[in-house]
Amino acid sequence: MNTPSTRTDLELGPSIDGRYVLTGLWLRPGYSLTDTSQFRDDAWRLEAAVTQAHVRSVVVNFDTLAAPYRLPAKELCLAMLSGPLPAGERRQSVVGIGSTFVEVRKFLHWLTDRAPESGRPSVPTLGSLTAADVLDYHRHLMTLSVGFGSRENSRRAVCMLWRYRTCLTDTLSFDARRIDGWTMHKPGTTENATGRIPELVLGPLITWAIRFVDDFSGDILAAAAHRDDYRSRRTNGRYGRNSGAAEALEHYLSRHKAENDPLPGYQGRPNMQQIAAEIGTGRNGLDTNPAIRGKVLACAARVGVTDYTWMPIAIEGRLHGRPWIDGIARQHPTKSYLHLQRMLHIACYIVIAFLSGMRDAEIKHLRRGCLSTARDTDGTPYRWTLTGVAFKGEADPHGVTAEWTVGAPAARAISVLEKMHPHGRALLFSHPPGSQKVRPRNDATVGVLTTKATSGQLKDFAIWINSYCTEHALTESIPLVNGQQWVLSTRQFRRTLAWFIARRPGGSIAGAIAYRHLSIQMFEGYAGTSDSGFRAEVEAEQALARGEDLMAIATDHLHAPVTGPAADLAHYRLDTFAAAAAFSGTVITDSTRIKRLMKRSDPAIYPGTFALCVFDPDKAMCQPRPDQGGNVLPQLGHCQPLECSNTALTTANLDALRTEHHHLEQELTTRADLPPLLDHRLRERLRRLVDFLDRYSHADPYIDRTHKGKR
Repeated sequence: MNTPSTRTDLELGPSIDGRYVLTGLWLRPGYSLTDTSQFRDDAWRLEAAVTQAHVRSVVVNFDTLAAPYRLPAKELCLAMLSGPLPAGERRQSVVGIGSTFVEVRKFLHWLTDRAPESGRPSVPTLGSLTAADVLDYHRHLMTLSVGFGSRENSRRAVCMLWRYRTCLTDTLSFDARRIDGWTMHKPGTTENATGRIPELVLGPLITWAIRFVDDFSGDILAAAAHRDDYRSRRTNGRYGRNSGAAEALEHYLSRHKAENDPLPGYQGRPNMQQIAAEIGTGRNGLDTNPAIRGKVLACAARVGVTDYTWMPIAIEGRLHGRPWIDGIARQHPTKSYLHLQRMLHIACYIVIAFLSGMRDAEIKHLRRGCLSTARDTDGTPYRWTLTGVAFKGEADPHGVTAEWTVGAPAARAISVLEKMHPHGRALLFSHPPGSQKVRPRNDATVGVLTTKATSGQLKDFAIWINSYCTEHALTESIPLVNGQQWVLSTRQFRRTLAWFIARRPGGSIAGAIAYRHLSIQMFEGYAGTSDSGFRAEVEAEQALARGEDLMAIATDHLHAPVTGPAADLAHYRLDTFAAAAAFSGTVITDSTRIKRLMKRSDPAIYPGTFALCVFDPDKAMCQPRPDQGGNVLPQLGHCQPLECSNTALTTANLDALRTEHHHLEQELTTRADLPPLLDHRLRERLRRLVDFLDRYSHADPYIDRTHKGKR
């Protein structure tokens, strides 16, 4: 049996109990080392050393451990925080150390709770453990309903009790990684396990989020501005700067009587606080003066009071041509300005998260002024960039500066957030102003929403959407998925965007760059979910979509023949495809039958915007590539319809080419300041496009009218 060492690299001594465990670490502004935990404490609070603003609390509790394990557990945590690192070990973040401790604690609890055995102490020392003991724990992990990653984290934590052996008074006497049967082989797929948001959920979710940003935000921000004015009036009245209050009250009550307009109410009574603010005085002046209070109550008896105190703002936002809400109240279950402000806040998060692919931690560190807009010479914006901080995979615990290119809706969401927060608040995902969650703690980072809080707001937003749709008889609610409400999480937006990016031509390369992945394969693993692999799933989905398009083209080509250099071959293949489908004037819409048809009789025709590719790899100019099964496929993202002999043209293709012709002409006409080389290339492309349309449009009147005489 291994005898526990009494000397460690941590230099334990009589003073170790009073040592502050965060000594030498960076602390959040406003924290003092003397406010932090000491080694002797049964629970260490570590959030003072956390660099990520959205992390509110990190606590490691030792009091649930058996007494013999508390000291080595504390020594391990202290070593991971600031002790000497084992060779090749990187310093973990404070959050990572908290997660590692949770897994170590699971192992130590298992040692204590496992079934007793003759000759084995109920709480064995770590040094007395054998390979058989850790293999028993390995078998225990295999019985748990968790994924490969969770088991690997648990096993890695056990190895820490060997890796940090020079810092522990009681430690494993062997490296578990060298035991036969301990190492687990990775499953065949390396795909990320986070679920994508189903499209039937994503559609209404993004639609409503953008509506909040574009259509509803003005009213919500106006209500917030009125709230600030309301508070200012209360403050002025409190300090006696309310000369003329009596006259103001008389005028206020007279106006309500003349218009038979109910007074602001709360729980069936006049809202004295609101009335005082509107006339610019303090509430005490109304409550404590019986004569004045009597006038207010008499007016209320005559004109009545409202069920809720509505803000005196005009609703400007429209939905389907009508005001989206009848009013915004000071206090209301669903229409209060605070509730709607929270919905606007999470709507901005949804738009930014989905259109940027940023992680939750990265979004939570966006600051005022993070948006950069690139404009052309006419001042028209064409690119929006967010500058923030990336943490994952970086050696610096404070993160590194990173940029993300986003769409216009995300840029508008940033603008809304900057208007929502007061100028002194830098972090855009702090709790909204007026929220009960904003604590006057040491630093501004305390007010940033945690991941858990954001997940709760996502749930509330989905509930608001469905409640609103029910109240207004709209069919734009978020449907159930397999009979249950879809549970949204912050990780799903990045994952879902990856799926959409990767389905585009060249998307795997673009996604690897945008997601800061080290390889295309890493991005494909992140973007996919199927056991067969992401690329195979995408290609199967694309084949189904192509089959549906070809079914429609095969029925139309007899009435609207295709043209182009590959027209004859296209007609032959489409006729063969139609015969294989046994057409009788109807279109097959069943996806299973279409998949079977495409697998059996794929005509190797690929519909595109500007051309119908009648694929022959020997003639293709797009540098064809093989799929996972070794089949050579066209690179539609590199299609060259004006030059390639595989090109056939449908009516829709000709329309798209004509639109391109119009855009080129417009660009050359309106942009006299184009660089000479670009001007030459655009004119050359226009010339080739005109020739191509003349050749294959069969003397279409559009061509005669638009193109003749321009060469």
